[in-house]
Amino acid sequence: MTQERRRFSRIDFDARVEIAQGDKNWQAQLLDVSLKGLLLAKLSPYQLQPNTPLLVKIILSDQTSIAMSTQVVHQTLEQLHLACVSIDIDSISHLRRLIELNIGDAAAAERELSELIASADN
Repeated sequence: MTQERRRFSRIDFDARVEIAQGDKNWQAQLLDVSLKGLLLAKLSPYQLQPNTPLLVKIILSDQTSIAMSTQVVHQTLEQLHLACVSIDIDSISHLRRLIELNIGDAAAAERELSELIASADN
């Protein structure tokens, strides 16, 4: 049996995503999200520049979105695995609330946020 090494809960969540790298823009579909990154389904072929951050905007509603700077961890023809490099305070608040609502445990969401802050300090 393999041991789960993941410290952050992944939340299956369906949302529209806008991706930007330099002057290029693409659309994607969010498959899952955590405090450390996200998994996207590509809606068209992407020609990404290696080692160049991607700006990702997860559209939650007309007035609410989560914006973060990300780095490509892995990609296939159909998917992008991205790690969060930086996120603003409003976006982390929305993401924390999204995770809290989906795992149904405010204390667990708070522990994950504390772990994220602790790992960023190291």
